[in-house]
Amino acid sequence: MTLDGKIAASSGHASWISSKKSRTRVFEMRGRSDAVIVGGNTVRKDNPRLTVRHGGDHLPRRIVLSQTLDLPEEAHLWNVSEVPTIVATQRGARRSFQRLLASKGVEVVEFDILDPRDVMGYLYDRGYLSVLWECGGTLAASAISSGVIHKVHAFVAPKIIGGKNAPSPVGELGMVEMTQALELIDVCYEQIGPDILVSGFLQPVPDLTPTIPSVQETSAIDPTISPYESSIIFFYKTWDPYGAFSNFSLHPIQMPDENEELVTWSSVEHYYQAQKFVGVSDPVAKSCIEELKCAKSPEEAARIGRRIQRQQPNLVRPDWESIKIDVMYKALKCKFTTYPYLNSLLLSTAGSVLVEGSPHDLFWGGGRDGEGLNYLGRLLMKLRSELLDDSSTSQKSLLPQTSENN
Repeated sequence: MTLDGKIAASSGHASWISSKKSRTRVFEMRGRSDAVIVGGNTVRKDNPRLTVRHGGDHLPRRIVLSQTLDLPEEAHLWNVSEVPTIVATQRGARRSFQRLLASKGVEVVEFDILDPRDVMGYLYDRGYLSVLWECGGTLAASAISSGVIHKVHAFVAPKIIGGKNAPSPVGELGMVEMTQALELIDVCYEQIGPDILVSGFLQPVPDLTPTIPSVQETSAIDPTISPYESSIIFFYKTWDPYGAFSNFSLHPIQMPDENEELVTWSSVEHYYQAQKFVGVSDPVAKSCIEELKCAKSPEEAARIGRRIQRQQPNLVRPDWESIKIDVMYKALKCKFTTYPYLNSLLLSTAGSVLVEGSPHDLFWGGGRDGEGLNYLGRLLMKLRSELLDDSSTSQKSLLPQTSENN
């Protein structure tokens, strides 16, 4: 990447950032790996060969991850005369394209959910123990969040390309403060030609093991849960199987404003952050609400809302701490009653404990070691119980009524 953290120009052009010596080192890394993984975007834009080019006998398997199989019909990776290629995809994706790949000798493997953990488990079972991820920012973020990346190699070239839309090596991780940054350990620095290679290990993120509520507390939240036999469903990143439970999922909601007029918000997070400043007479508070309404993403809304709350606490409504749970519940109820498939997804978890797997938010999330209060998970379970009751009541009302005279 460049000195300013870019892996391509804003136009998408990426050749060549690192020096020839750095590229030779990458070939050597491939030669020591059992498999090399790239994403669909890399195939579309770069058409890589993923060869080793050092004359050695070992050639790593080439793995492509693509949920939709939106891939070109002709690509260097489809030539398997020397090196096999495996394409991992979502079950049912583009059957006709799967047949095309099969006709070229490319192996296609389907997953119910194309998750980096499942892919790595599959590769492990096939004997591929050392896997090199040479992917773009989006897939890199997913792999890091999934905990499958143990060591990082970053080649930094003494170049500056600029561009606010130029891609970076790692996409969105959901972090909003530098205190949340993942730190490398056992870091090494090596000069390779004009470039610097920074290598280090990612500290393992402990499994989230939240405390399951007591019998009385669990029953109060959701009577369908057995505290002795319940499973735990984690949600956090929007791309996870239950990522739609996250406040950052892009499901617009319509909520009444102070004048009872419906206002559309791009996500629950947009709405929640804005409510911190509702009813405050200061004109700056009103401008904050508008700024939050126009935020380009839930992540940006979270950053804006938290920053203002921290830097200008006088703009926060005085009753915020006492009403914020109710504000969140109303927004969640709107979201899950607006979208039928979200309603069905939530109801499908009946009997399971829902935990927002944020390692940093100890109020709404479960915390890194289960020390969090998990209020978001609790509110979703409360809403689930309410929706189940409504569903049961509506079904009973449809049953034929009997009479004592019949």
